[in-house]
Amino acid sequence: MSFLNNKVLITGGSSGIGLELGKQLLKKKNKVIICGSTEEKLLEAKRSNPEFEIFQCDLSDEKQCFDLTTWVQENHSDLNVLINNAAIVHVTPFIEGDDVLKKADLEMQVNFFAPLRLTKYLYPILNKNNNPIIINVTTGLVYAPKAAYSFYNATKAALHSFTQVLRIQLGKSNIKVVEVLFPAVDTPWHKGNAPKIAISTQTAVYEMIKGLEEGKTEIKVSKVKLLYMLSRIFPKLALKKINNL
Repeated sequence: MSFLNNKVLITGGSSGIGLELGKQLLKKKNKVIICGSTEEKLLEAKRSNPEFEIFQCDLSDEKQCFDLTTWVQENHSDLNVLINNAAIVHVTPFIEGDDVLKKADLEMQVNFFAPLRLTKYLYPILNKNNNPIIINVTTGLVYAPKAAYSFYNATKAALHSFTQVLRIQLGKSNIKVVEVLFPAVDTPWHKGNAPKIAISTQTAVYEMIKGLEEGKTEIKVSKVKLLYMLSRIFPKLALKKINNL
């Protein structure tokens, strides 16, 4: 089934995976709204892709999440796809790092609570439209955490667990709940230090859309499939491999 003619909201859509996803979805005749925290990046994305609708929103702020919902209700009440893609990370040691509890709270707000809030707030809109889908973006690190990320692994593991629960709870509804687990992807998120195994955004998004078109509810992109199997059979080896990259 082709992923066509949807109205899609992508958080974290002004760069990286979110931006590439928006571009590829436009090519498939979808209408795309991208949300981001930086107005300059959003305007730059729209200059290159005039078909984008844009909305600036700091997802760590509950009120701004609600404002986004109100704007969608007033301007895009035909929204049927929510993609919770936005995420942040702090590469810092927990004990020796500065302001680590503030950083932990910020990551949890953006990476976990924002998807929960948007799912809750936008549910009535999604539910009344055709072919509604909630897509939560996580990572292969839910299976084997990377020690450099004191909080990121945990926030995504929480979202992974919540997504499984939500899929069961909404099992008899019209809404499809999908999780996409990405490997390392070469994006600005890595600040120029992407690992050698990182795949391109084009490849990552292509595999994601392919999984959606195949009707999968848990899409393990590229080497996440291998990491998943390794973590089940040899968990200590999986952990070692991730932290030796």
